[in-house]
Amino acid sequence: MSDLVPGANLPLPGGALTVRVPGPYDVSALVTDDSGKVRDDGDFVFYNQPTAPGARLEGDTLTLDPAGLRAGATRVTVVVSAAVPGTPPARLPVPTLHVTDRHGRPLARFAPPPPRQETVLLLAEVYRRGAGWKLRALGQGYADGLAGLARDFGVDVVEDDPAPAAPQAAPTIPTAPPSRPTAPASPHTRTTPSPHIRTPSSPRTRTTPFPYTPTPPSPHVPAQTSTPAADPDGFLALVNPARASAGSPPVAVDARLVSAARAHAAAMAAAGRLGVEGADGVSVHQRVTAAGYQYLAVGEHLVSGPRTTAEFVAYCLRTDRPRRTLYDPAFTHTGPAYVRDGRTGDTYWTALWARPLTPAGLAGTEADVVDLTNRERARAGLRPLAVDPLLATAARAHSVDMVARSFYSHTSPDGSRPWDRAAAAGSARRTIGENIACGQRSPAEVVEGWMNSPGHRANILKADFTHIGVGFAGGGPAGTYWTQLFGA
Repeated sequence: MSDLVPGANLPLPGGALTVRVPGPYDVSALVTDDSGKVRDDGDFVFYNQPTAPGARLEGDTLTLDPAGLRAGATRVTVVVSAAVPGTPPARLPVPTLHVTDRHGRPLARFAPPPPRQETVLLLAEVYRRGAGWKLRALGQGYADGLAGLARDFGVDVVEDDPAPAAPQAAPTIPTAPPSRPTAPASPHTRTTPSPHIRTPSSPRTRTTPFPYTPTPPSPHVPAQTSTPAADPDGFLALVNPARASAGSPPVAVDARLVSAARAHAAAMAAAGRLGVEGADGVSVHQRVTAAGYQYLAVGEHLVSGPRTTAEFVAYCLRTDRPRRTLYDPAFTHTGPAYVRDGRTGDTYWTALWARPLTPAGLAGTEADVVDLTNRERARAGLRPLAVDPLLATAARAHSVDMVARSFYSHTSPDGSRPWDRAAAAGSARRTIGENIACGQRSPAEVVEGWMNSPGHRANILKADFTHIGVGFAGGGPAGTYWTQLFGA
């Protein structure tokens, strides 16, 4: 069975499958085609309409037979809301998705980020890719209820007094138990940048926080040369005065970021929907690195609706999360782009914000994680950990490997474990422990997440540990991967 993180994909076996969400939730499903829209109200499966071709809802369990879906259907989106109307999902246990095959064998499990103001959550989608079907973990939210979701997917719903949309989302840090009882605990944490949120009453938007992303382990960080670009639409003339008013330095347009942004905007326009991935499965973070921009910090706006640059910037300035991204003083470069969908006339925007990777910046990120870890040890009356270059080499290599081979685990595809990797790097330490995480936005956030998890906290506060190595790598849907290796 696979434990999924938001954005993760899993190939599905043939035949029917069941999707169950236990707890105080109502489960529903939307059957759509490539446009992301339902054909009619019959494609909305919920407690008052529990069946559709290829889909049957019984209590908290949805049974899907992809081969039996109506003609033209290519996606089924699984949705949950509170079973008791008016109950904020933030007050309920995090809904956990359990997927099994036709024989009842577990396939996947997914716990999304805990909701804040959302009243409806999109947990996952089953979608066709080529001749087969796949499962993708989502973790997206709506603040204006099922009516807003239904309108966005093309279902006609009459609502007497619709609430204004105010979507919010935040990372979560689920945990897993140690994987080897005879060795130091090796827990892991998982998070993702804030998921894409769409609301029908305002421009659709996704704002990604600013994860730190390093290059593969190397004794030197290669120097980068800025690639300036023209600003024909006057983006900087609108953005930089706003940044100055917030006390932030100006940004410059970088051609590599513009290229990555344009590619993603075009992918969204072609699909007719906002998304962190295009049809090719490539995320914005991957497009940035593929364009040749190695970053220490990166943020993005994904928006549809504004027709001009002025409208886009005005939207960002009046909306809290996009405004924080636009104002962030960490950024020195930007790359805006938009593409219009010729079928609908909708305009899809991607604006990238970044700070380039430098040797000093990477060293500072590593030092911050070590410093924050040692502060936690000091509060517990423990001696600080010393940096071990061999453990750091192994930690960096594991983060890079998780990106390169598209996995997230303490066990590598070749079967190696933390203690194996430490030994391969030349370490002779007798006791090894490991914490991993993905998607956190800063050293402070990742250390805080580890300290909020009993297993990870135990590693950080283990009195026997004397040394530490920290590793980072950027890429993949999560954008950043973190590894801590402890030794004694």
